[in-house]
Amino acid sequence: MGKYLMIWTIDWSRIPVDPKERRVGFDMLMAMVKEDMKKGGLKDWGAFLAGYKGYSISEGTEVEVLKMQQQYTPYVNFEPHPAATVAQVDEMLKALG
Repeated sequence: MGKYLMIWTIDWSRIPVDPKERRVGFDMLMAMVKEDMKKGGLKDWGAFLAGYKGYSISEGTEVEVLKMQQQYTPYVNFEPHPAATVAQVDEMLKALG
């Protein structure tokens, strides 16, 4: 199972201009985020103060993480970064001799 830092960006071309409509869409997205956190694959989530970009930390297989990302498409774009844990870095260092 891998760990991934994902930088997410809202696709503003798909977001309504009307604030009330926008609120409905963002409420839906936040409900999905909370559900993913409850399921356990999404470990952490945050929005940068600019408001249209943020990060998430996910754990799972590549397929599980891809499936999670797809439910936010086409409103959110992801830039995934696989990450190594402390234990994995320690293992690599021990292999150096």
